[in-house]
Amino acid sequence: MAALGSPARTLRGLLRELRYLSAATGRPYRDTAAYRYLVKAFQAHRVTSEELCRAQHELHFQAATYLCLLRSVRQHVALHQEFHGKGERSVEESAGLVGLQLPRQPGGKGWEP
Repeated sequence: MAALGSPARTLRGLLRELRYLSAATGRPYRDTAAYRYLVKAFQAHRVTSEELCRAQHELHFQAATYLCLLRSVRQHVALHQEFHGKGERSVEESAGLVGLQLPRQPGGKGWEP
């Protein structure tokens, strides 16, 4: 994580990840304790002047780290669902999974030139 970006962007990213998680449960994300905690914490650590606020920067860093974790977990689950073994696959399915096609024989299986 080289650059953190703005705190508002980090908060929006966290809320987006909460929406993804709440879509699976069917509950509105605004009814969750995580939503209330995030909004309350970001409002409490808002900078009101040009002073350097260590607590705000620490909160922002922790929030950005947590956002990275949530995104990574969501992407991992999506990749796992897509590529998880579903038992024995045919050769054609395995080739298609990695973007390849099997060569076709012109006359069928027992074709002789």
